[in-house]
Amino acid sequence: MISTKPLIVGNWKMNGLRSATGELHKLINGLGEQGSPSAEVMICPPLTLVMAFSHIASESELQIGAQDCHTEISGAYTGDVSAEMLADAGASAVILGHSERRSYHGERDRDVRDKARAAYRAGLQAIICVGETEGQRRLGLTFDVLRRQLHGSVPASATRRNTIVAYEPVWAIGTGKTPTREEIGEAHNFIAQELGSVLGGEASAGFRILYGGSVTPDNAAMVLSAMDVHGALVGGASLKADSLLAIASAQPQPQSSMTSAQDHVSP
Repeated sequence: MISTKPLIVGNWKMNGLRSATGELHKLINGLGEQGSPSAEVMICPPLTLVMAFSHIASESELQIGAQDCHTEISGAYTGDVSAEMLADAGASAVILGHSERRSYHGERDRDVRDKARAAYRAGLQAIICVGETEGQRRLGLTFDVLRRQLHGSVPASATRRNTIVAYEPVWAIGTGKTPTREEIGEAHNFIAQELGSVLGGEASAGFRILYGGSVTPDNAAMVLSAMDVHGALVGGASLKADSLLAIASAQPQPQSSMTSAQDHVSP
């Protein structure tokens, strides 16, 4: 059964040494104090911390994921890690196709799709990221980009149990810029509808779609109240337990109190 609670995923990117276990313990204790947390929480630390974090969090409500994987099970791929290795280290999910991987490492849609298949093979959930650049949004190409990325990155074998989609407008990642609630809702609704085209109507029902891009405790309630938003993929604000706990406990704003976010970027 798929949980109806929002899912808050903290992407630590290339941050965190062994001393960061202090923040992990604070996060686990904070979730425990909430009794029945209003959201599920996952942390995706750098690879060097996945095994240690998984061990520490094993008896808690906190889930541990990873940030990337190779397509193959094993082989002569110096510096890479397979999905099976991540699962062996205790990860339950892996982020794939993040815009930083697409940009800095030249990952194509088909690379993301093949990595997602590898994640399924290892029993991991694939968190597949999609999103447009600021230039593409200004040219009115947001939906075209999302359509291409979804059709190219999401395997035909994707299900709501093995796949989560994260909408991360590239121009909002780490910039402090956030779309309005209406813009987030429009993008998420489009993704939900387009998944039906990729997978077929019934197969696409119930997919979790997360929003990512400068999510903070200050805007989390607005983000989580947008249409078809089932959680958040959080970057910098996830590095501190207090900040991530505040996001996880944010209560969605009533739809009647519509507010625009700062630094709005028009399509």
